[in-house]
Amino acid sequence: MPEASTLNALIALAPIVILIVMMTKKNAVPSYIALPIAAALVYALKLTWFDADPNLTNATVIAGLLTAFIPIFIIWGAILLFKTMEHTGAMAQIRAWLNTVSPSPVAQLMIIGWAFAFMIEGASGFGTPAALAAPILIGLGFPALRVACLALIMNSVPVTFGAVGTPTWFGMGQLDLSSAQIMEIGIKSALIHGVAALVIPLIALSFVVSWRQIRANIVFVYLSILACVVPYVLIAFVSYEFPSLLGGMIGLVLSVVLAKYGIGLARSEPTTESELETAAERPVTAPASAPTPAPVMSLGSLVKAMFPLWGTVLVLIVTRIPALQLKGLLTSSEPMFQASLGSLGNFTLSNALVAQLDSIFGTDAAWSFSTLYIPAFIPFFLVAGASLLLFRAKPETGWTAWTETYDRMKKPILALMGALVMVGLMRAGGDDAPVIIIGQFFAQSFGGSWQLVSSYLGAIGAFFSGSNTVSNLMFAGIQQSIAENAGLDVTTILAMQSVGGAMGNMVCINNIVAVCSILGVLNKEGWILIRTAPPMLLYGAIAALVGLFMA
Repeated sequence: MPEASTLNALIALAPIVILIVMMTKKNAVPSYIALPIAAALVYALKLTWFDADPNLTNATVIAGLLTAFIPIFIIWGAILLFKTMEHTGAMAQIRAWLNTVSPSPVAQLMIIGWAFAFMIEGASGFGTPAALAAPILIGLGFPALRVACLALIMNSVPVTFGAVGTPTWFGMGQLDLSSAQIMEIGIKSALIHGVAALVIPLIALSFVVSWRQIRANIVFVYLSILACVVPYVLIAFVSYEFPSLLGGMIGLVLSVVLAKYGIGLARSEPTTESELETAAERPVTAPASAPTPAPVMSLGSLVKAMFPLWGTVLVLIVTRIPALQLKGLLTSSEPMFQASLGSLGNFTLSNALVAQLDSIFGTDAAWSFSTLYIPAFIPFFLVAGASLLLFRAKPETGWTAWTETYDRMKKPILALMGALVMVGLMRAGGDDAPVIIIGQFFAQSFGGSWQLVSSYLGAIGAFFSGSNTVSNLMFAGIQQSIAENAGLDVTTILAMQSVGGAMGNMVCINNIVAVCSILGVLNKEGWILIRTAPPMLLYGAIAALVGLFMA
């Protein structure tokens, strides 16, 4: 493994440290300003200190700006779907139904924030769980800032098997591993996540409700956790594609049944202002008290009201399950149209509307946009439009939803462009890429104790990329090399890498900006980062202990 000097590592880390300081200081710099500044700093360091090829660096910037349109359209679609649910009355009906299932805030948080999000992660990934679950919780009266923290922390356990197992079968599939080894990595990852799940959801809940309420409803909380995690772990022994999807489905159904019959739930009590201040050391508006009982909703009305949700889930499942073979149709890159854009590169468009730009400025930098596969136009835009038709909404209702979505997206677009350019520059350069230098520096610093901290390298990868899959692609090779050189069990270390990539979603700047955009939380990204970092660090400590036991 090439040597990574301490100075180079510190220089590579400098923009990240500056970014965190800007976003977490008392008078925080808004993300739409801080992230472009950090990207500009990385750009300058690449050209000066790291002596990068200017042509490749500029090509990376172009690729980063174009790649930003993936999360931009996903977030845009998620907000549009939520606004459509609001203005058609679907959200009010869902809110009323959930209160008939249980008025308990803890039950509602576990059903939507844990089990429902668990299932959505298994179907899609791409930040979709927060995009769907968090707005529902806001609609139930929970405070947005706290819901943002809860959504980020909850969306960790299922991530290793998110998007039908992509981080595992694809992220690890690029290594020279047998199918049995990949299966073993999946099993060990599931076991580590399963242990962490006994602690992490409770911490997530504490951001929204008091510890007194959590303790009073602890039986229900653990039954809901186990309803997802037990099938999740068991399925991992036979498949690395469906643990999160099927575990979430089973857990969601069981959680609703448990809540309906009040199993493990204390008598519901509203969260008080003083309890919220104790929980987060900052006064906010408390969630609404349990409303008066709503009229019983007919099954047909409930199915119709929930169409935006079940329609979205259905489309995600149908388009993601490999056996149905729709994924190949939606991601086909066989060129239908080709054009040379001169020095900018070669543009192609496929029958599946996969747009690609290759050889940007004559380099290896490239961009690809799977229009029909990323969860933006399908399912978010599609289901939002279908919902307007189903609810027979007036044209001005659709226009209102669209204009409110546009207003919400103005500043996040700048933040996401800055983030993706910074990420691209940090990852560009092969073995000399700043992110690789950072990874090698940490690996060399810990030597034989690497197993204790290996998950944090995976978290660094997710912090930069916002993806467990990309984190595995970046660092799995380094993790494998370290394990072989140090005489550590390779599959255990790679499982730690994958778990780290999942827990890193809590602190990923891209994800924080995305959930803040969806919920309309302004200039609080640093506030959230400070509060999601400790659970992420605890997650890594749990992973280390379980990994030692496995070894």
